Amino acid sequence: MSSNRQQEIAKALDVVPPFADEAALVAEVERRKAFIKNCLRTSGLKVLVLGISGGVDSTTAGRLAQLSVEELRSETGDAGYRFIAVRLPYNVQHDEQDAQVAMNFIRADEEETVNIADSVLGLAEQVSHLNHLADARRDFVTGNIKARIRMVAQFAIANANNGLVIGTDHAAEAVMGFFTKFGDGACDLAPLSGLVKNQVRSIARYLGAPESAVHKVPTADLEELRPGKPDEEAHGVSYVEIDAFLHGQQVSQHAYDVIVRTYDNTQHKRILPLVP
Repeated sequence: MSSNRQQEIAKALDVVPPFADEAALVAEVERRKAFIKNCLRTSGLKVLVLGISGGVDSTTAGRLAQLSVEELRSETGDAGYRFIAVRLPYNVQHDEQDAQVAMNFIRADEEETVNIADSVLGLAEQVSHLNHLADARRDFVTGNIKARIRMVAQFAIANANNGLVIGTDHAAEAVMGFFTKFGDGACDLAPLSGLVKNQVRSIARYLGAPESAVHKVPTADLEELRPGKPDEEAHGVSYVEIDAFLHGQQVSQHAYDVIVRTYDNTQHKRILPLVP
């Protein structure tokens, strides 16, 4: 029996119920592709842009994007529809090999690499308020700068190509506010929205992603002092518990308290700017 709060939060995040069977999973994949294609049609644009980290979320969203533009080309005869996959490393990414595995799987129409290190360091050097911070706090703030610079780069590429930027947010990240406001939380369309983490993994596996990508330990990888810091360590709860919570299943009191508290504390990330 789920609590009223669980039901309220799941409804607010438009959480997709557990897949009843393979047919339900396939139907959801088709619905997501139709959504992506409709976003392009209604916008009058033909190009999609997404940063690929090597994690299961961007791997899944990237492959869905590529399949969608391929279908649009086939349906319309218009070769202008295309997908640009972007690598956005900060110097050398510690798990670059995983990112390349993802890129090889996605097989995007175009691949681009933008190293954000100079931009991040250049900006950080000009912000004097960073100088007095303790090392760990400065590292955290700089991590958010990385996320925002990455989104600036993606929007620049999209603008240059009259395209749309894809985001990778899904319900299990949304409930925890686990994204940088106006960083990776900024996008034109979010085709994974409403899915829990295990559903994203299931879709990745269905699409044929390598098992190493499907089961890669999720990490935002923004902190230089802790490269590859697992999401679950930052959350204080596991994705298994977060998924269960969102699907109205019983979770431990600790997990329930952490998830509800974090959801309430990060509400500002999920709404438009406050106005009078």
